[in-house]
Amino acid sequence: MLLHISGVHGVEAYAGSATQLALLAAPPPLNAGTALVLVHVLNPWGMAWLRRCNEANVDLNRNFLDDNATWSGCPPLYRCIETLLNPPSPPARDGFVLRLGLRGLRHGVAALRQAIAHGQYRYPQGLFYGGDQLQPGPRLLMAWLRDHLAATNTLFVIDMHTGLGPQGASTLITEAHVGCGPASASLSQRLGLPVLGDPAAPEAYAVRGSLGAALPRLLPNLGLDFVLQEIGTATPLRVLHALREENRWHHHGGGGIDHPSKQALLAALCPADAEWRRAAVRQGCELAHRAAAALQSP
Repeated sequence: MLLHISGVHGVEAYAGSATQLALLAAPPPLNAGTALVLVHVLNPWGMAWLRRCNEANVDLNRNFLDDNATWSGCPPLYRCIETLLNPPSPPARDGFVLRLGLRGLRHGVAALRQAIAHGQYRYPQGLFYGGDQLQPGPRLLMAWLRDHLAATNTLFVIDMHTGLGPQGASTLITEAHVGCGPASASLSQRLGLPVLGDPAAPEAYAVRGSLGAALPRLLPNLGLDFVLQEIGTATPLRVLHALREENRWHHHGGGGIDHPSKQALLAALCPADAEWRRAAVRQGCELAHRAAAALQSP
């Protein structure tokens, strides 16, 4: 089975949705023993309301914890900058970029990035909140996989996102301890594309509660490959600032969809530029076709 997932982060869903429409129009060649399954927008509320998280302010890619996990805690450095990241006020100019830059000089950019994006379970109105329980979208997906993969022996999962990496370019990242599919060659060799081991990408980071890390626990008896595909959009600082201002508007402003902070977040994660959009769909389809070929190779 080739499983293509879009919209784990709601406002990032547009490129994945467009890619899935293109795959329906021109699917990769599949033999009689192979299925293509499209999970269209795991977080539809976030897509509709231009939010990265769901209706409970949960980042779904920090929500796939195992059954015995403790839904609490956050990185120590996140606690130190929590009021900077999540001020209890509507969007306003407050020197965020300069103040965050000073924090980067003090703690190091890589350490700051890791602390912010790792996932936190302490501040329910904060950025990158992983929740206090498994959310409906992840619960439905995991139940569906358990119920429908009885006849599947090999699974290739593509989880499509936008934001990370050079603008318009595709960055492929796999999870540590994932990759027990047909392993006569490495995943990069089988796809014919560079695949980075998480968190090897220059702008990547390790996260807690990710979908990719949950799959081996959920499906221990399958040959499994997983790739998170990021289509780069803007600088990490611009994306973070857009996330912060939209989060302020949602919790401490009116929350309406026509606010500039909503449009700024959409522009940061789904640029209006036609060439970027064509490139996103082209690269999304290319990866799906290459994964289908790798999945069916001897």
